[in-house]
Amino acid sequence: MLSPVIDADGGPFWRYAAQGELRVQACADCSEVRFPPRPCCPHCRSFACEWRLTSGRGRVWSYVVPHPPLLPEYAEQAPYNVIVIELDDAPRVRLVGNLVSRAGAPLNSVDPQAVRVGARVRVVFADGLPQWVLA
Repeated sequence: MLSPVIDADGGPFWRYAAQGELRVQACADCSEVRFPPRPCCPHCRSFACEWRLTSGRGRVWSYVVPHPPLLPEYAEQAPYNVIVIELDDAPRVRLVGNLVSRAGAPLNSVDPQAVRVGARVRVVFADGLPQWVLA
């Protein structure tokens, strides 16, 4: 499995994920949430930020099943899904991940035919990486 590239702005996201928490960056001045993390609020231009704990619940907003796999590291798990999740408590935030049968399950553990836009999901964590299971 590939590891995420961790930069200064996104570092807290990955540190919280390693603790089993799904947090999103928010402006400490105007309260707007933002993802991906960045140093300046696009709404009020403040540099003050905080990391808000989310419920980890949402819905599948979109998905794709890559054919053939785009990265050789994933070839043996194909076909697998890549989903975009809209969070319940931060609906303007959309996260990319995989729908799996349980935390740490292979990417191909859910039949691609079973993935549906609108399906309710919740976050689980495996080795500090957020994954998604049906709620």
